[in-house]
Amino acid sequence: MTMWVFGYGSLLWNPGFEPAEAVTATLTGYHRSFCMLSIHHRGTVEEPGLVLALDEGDSTCVGVAFRVAEMDEVRVLGELRERELISSAYEEVHVPLSLQDGRDVQALAYVINRTHEQYCQFDLERQAQMIARSVGGRGPNPEYLFNTADHLVQMGIEDPDMTWLVRRVRELA
Repeated sequence: MTMWVFGYGSLLWNPGFEPAEAVTATLTGYHRSFCMLSIHHRGTVEEPGLVLALDEGDSTCVGVAFRVAEMDEVRVLGELRERELISSAYEEVHVPLSLQDGRDVQALAYVINRTHEQYCQFDLERQAQMIARSVGGRGPNPEYLFNTADHLVQMGIEDPDMTWLVRRVRELA
């Protein structure tokens, strides 16, 4: 079976591998949300940042489906697990995607575990305050926000919350 990976956050701009194919895709039943405390990559235990996760809901999420070359599947899966499963906050699941070109595929995705201590739900102002000041092992949290927002804009994906957060975090800088 062909390996596909769904990118909705940092994978959009930093998949960590050279995809054999990249296609805009829609996932139903989930939305992109800053609902995961980042204590490794974009924050620390003392000063957590926020990163995006797929959170279940009556909505859709548009992102990118990356097809992994067959010869790279084992390596890419290992690297993704090392990167995404640094804590048990994400669950590795296979989800049905509708590709922009009409195909339907099953893709690997990382979904938030709502029972995990890193799961959170904050209003936009609190999200902005946390993102503006946090730095982790992969760099400043604002960089994560700005890169993701820029790629969504390039793809023509409107995300009003993301637009508001970018403006507010820039004001706080």
